[in-house]
Amino acid sequence: MAAALTALRRMWRGHRDMGTVVLAVLTGPLSALFGIGVRARNLLFDLGVFRAAPTKIRVVSVGNLAVGGTGKTPVAGWLARELARKGWKPALVARGYGDDEILLHKRWNPDVPVIRAPRRRRGVEEAAAAGCDIVVLDDGFQHRWVARDVDLVLLSPAHRLPVRLLPRGPFREPLDSLRRAHRVWITAKDPSERDTAMTLAAGLARLGTRAEVVELAGGPWQDPLGQAAEPPAGAPLVVTSVAEPESFVRLVEARVGTPVAALGFPDHHPYTRDDATRIAGEAGIRWIATTEKDAVKLADLRELLPPVRVLPLSPRPGNAAASALLESIGLPGSPRRGS
Repeated sequence: MAAALTALRRMWRGHRDMGTVVLAVLTGPLSALFGIGVRARNLLFDLGVFRAAPTKIRVVSVGNLAVGGTGKTPVAGWLARELARKGWKPALVARGYGDDEILLHKRWNPDVPVIRAPRRRRGVEEAAAAGCDIVVLDDGFQHRWVARDVDLVLLSPAHRLPVRLLPRGPFREPLDSLRRAHRVWITAKDPSERDTAMTLAAGLARLGTRAEVVELAGGPWQDPLGQAAEPPAGAPLVVTSVAEPESFVRLVEARVGTPVAALGFPDHHPYTRDDATRIAGEAGIRWIATTEKDAVKLADLRELLPPVRVLPLSPRPGNAAASALLESIGLPGSPRRGS
């Protein structure tokens, strides 16, 4: 399975070799069938055959057009925190593909209810019953059964045009689905991605979609429990189980000032003691650098590992697009969008 996913991601990034050419031929018809299903479903919503349920409280969705790699979870966590600072009583509703996202949201915002709800509508209802006045949907763009006041969609600079749908490419919906988004962000996770992000934004503009480039800045180093901790000397081994690990590797390299080795696992991988033994063997005398999503899963295995340091991500303070998003939501008691 891991080898197949690696081959798919190579094809999605535009690598051309015998394996990716064969994959392209095999996945092309499947992608066409997937596209027919997605467009049919969206048309039924657009025509009103399927209807989004109205909600008693505000709903802000943070979602993707493609699978993974956009920083959706840290952006959703940042948004819940900023809404609480502005006086809202937010809840965060997520499907919870793995415990990593749920655990992260609880760590980031311990006073914000975190509701695991594959059916997002029930999660919103639960939040309203608990006295919350706004919900942040983590990964909500495709869940159209719930009405939302603001739809934020994230793209990665690694995403390529033209859009190719699953499994031929990483996209869950065609590009014209962005018409129902209120805001589109291209999230650059390290400075070297900014030019690529601007190129993607220009390509989207030519196709009629306005996208803003938002840099996700790395915060101070932490230990696996979320406490501030300086890293040991020397270069680390970067360990990840995220969809687009390359940008995180570059971010660590920029922070430590030297090239680093990396060990990657499939997205949402549940680390085991055997994995920890393998990681320790690969690391040798090096320390471990990892993401927050990985840290919550590695925390219980830390006695088997060299020193682990975590580099958190969130929108860079003072970012104009982030400020505009919060302004569009308003303050508690302000009129809802379109009212």
